Amino acid sequence: MPTSSPADTLAEFLAGHSPFDSLTRSDLADLAATASTAEYAAGDVVVGPGVDDIDAVWVVWSGSVDLLHPDDVDGAAPLDTIEPGGLFGFSAMLVGLRTTFTATAARPSVVVRLPGPSVRPVFASPAGVTYLARTIAQSFGGRSIASPSPDGAGLSAAPGGTAAALVRRAAATVDADTSIRDAVCLMTERGSSCVVIPTMRGRYGIFTDRDLRTRVVAAGVPVDTRIGSVMTVPAAVVDADRTPTGVLFEMLELGVQHMPVVDVRGGLVGVLESADLLANSTTRSFSLRRHVEAAVSTDALIEVSAGLRPLIVDLWRTGTTAGAASGILSVVVDALVRRAVELAIAASPTPLRGRDLAWLSLGSVGRREAMPSSDVDSALSWSDGLAGREEALRRLARAVHRTLDACGLPADTNNAIASSPRFARSASAWRAAASGWLDDPLGDRGIVMSSLLVDGRVVWGDPDLHSVPDAYREMAVEHPEALRLQLRDALATRARVRSVRDVLARRGTTVDLKSHAVSPIVNLARWGGMSVGVACASTPARLTAAAGNGLLSELDSRVLIDVFERLQHLRFGHQVNCLSDGRTPTDVVALGELTPLERSMVMDAIREIASVQRRVGHVASTVGVPVPRAVRDR
Repeated sequence: MPTSSPADTLAEFLAGHSPFDSLTRSDLADLAATASTAEYAAGDVVVGPGVDDIDAVWVVWSGSVDLLHPDDVDGAAPLDTIEPGGLFGFSAMLVGLRTTFTATAARPSVVVRLPGPSVRPVFASPAGVTYLARTIAQSFGGRSIASPSPDGAGLSAAPGGTAAALVRRAAATVDADTSIRDAVCLMTERGSSCVVIPTMRGRYGIFTDRDLRTRVVAAGVPVDTRIGSVMTVPAAVVDADRTPTGVLFEMLELGVQHMPVVDVRGGLVGVLESADLLANSTTRSFSLRRHVEAAVSTDALIEVSAGLRPLIVDLWRTGTTAGAASGILSVVVDALVRRAVELAIAASPTPLRGRDLAWLSLGSVGRREAMPSSDVDSALSWSDGLAGREEALRRLARAVHRTLDACGLPADTNNAIASSPRFARSASAWRAAASGWLDDPLGDRGIVMSSLLVDGRVVWGDPDLHSVPDAYREMAVEHPEALRLQLRDALATRARVRSVRDVLARRGTTVDLKSHAVSPIVNLARWGGMSVGVACASTPARLTAAAGNGLLSELDSRVLIDVFERLQHLRFGHQVNCLSDGRTPTDVVALGELTPLERSMVMDAIREIASVQRRVGHVASTVGVPVPRAVRDR
């Protein structure tokens, strides 16, 4: 049972750790007087998901405490390990939700419980707010379930880090002639789940514990066989300076859980595993993706897809940032689309090959910026050798979208889908259309069509069949008038400052975050990308590339990226709440549901977007780029 702690000793301990180090001696004494402590043996549960006592914060006094996802308690790697002076439970206390983790003593530990009424004012102070902001910023993926250790250890996975910084030890390596037995013995000796095999021309092969199960044991391959005959070669590698989030997306896209890290000369730095990058809850995206790939029928795929919405909620509830959650969602949606295409082709009476066909994801999924509310925009491109089979290919597209609809991924309501003749053409027809849109952007809905197709990304089939982006990479040089019209269209998508002011003045009740704020940024970023030869890319990547293009300054770029990320955070959180409440996710937010801080953030964000639009419009008008009068006069 908890017993009262010596208040003076506890006050002295708390004074040495943030955020309590800002309190006065009397405040520390008052806080310590309300605290209680308990001792725990290794493995004892300190806090669990069934604990009703959520109005408290726990501080590790001695020992250490592991935080685990409640579904992965047995034998799972912890989400975080809290060392002396570290806190946990404050997120649940501050938002009034039950804990989404299980805390167990990693070794004999003493843990202090600080009741909510006593500790809550600490987090309302400037020092407490600073502590929360620092904790969220430093935790990879934005995890807010626990504080970092006092000395900042264990934070190498922060967004500003690199793949090289996450490598914990040298890779286990063998040559291709080593026997499987000797390679496995080395893996066991090193405590490694893989070995790396250098090959010719600076490439690498890899052999993992999963390969041991599937390629050796299950296949009955003798353990005296050389490792070179069962390894994966070439192994997918990642540059040492890549960000953890970029590595994560590439692992998800490729469906691998190990990636060798190489330096600028191609030298082996080490191996990253998915566990080095993710909290346990996020690893479920790998599992769901594997189940999607293994689905043998449309019914099986529909059944597997039921795990998508729980994954979205789980990602958010465990603190994954909106950018990372959106990217992961996009990758999993890609996998569902890809498998739906494969199953439709398998059921088609006419055989089709990957090099003859390409399925494109457009819109937010194409940019890897999917939201829970995102529908599925698509297009088809095929080789000229399939001439005369257009109707059969559109029937195939209709079958794919029927499956996706059943998976909870509805088709675009504006009919920007591969079963529509406008979005299903041969590669040469797409190339001719792109040439026509560049010559006459106002004809054939050229600006709208080019905007959709430039966002397109091939998720199944031959990437070379997506011929539109190539036509737009030289747009600034070869078609400057088309680029001017693209900018004019982007500036015409107004950030709705006045309407939001009306809403905030109680002359309205809702705001559409996508239409009023996000779309103007996306459209400016698309134009910015075209101005410097960047076709399909994320909105932040396009803005970064376009900075300093003569119209969009580096400061404007940074402002728009920051505003975009803040708005995406608000959108994702709102839509997850919709899912949790059994509602259809939407971008329309009732102002009454937002906190005063969130309402202020929306207003400030839209003001910033409008300011950038005015500056870009003014500069454009002085150099002869026509812009809408509404933009100039705002």
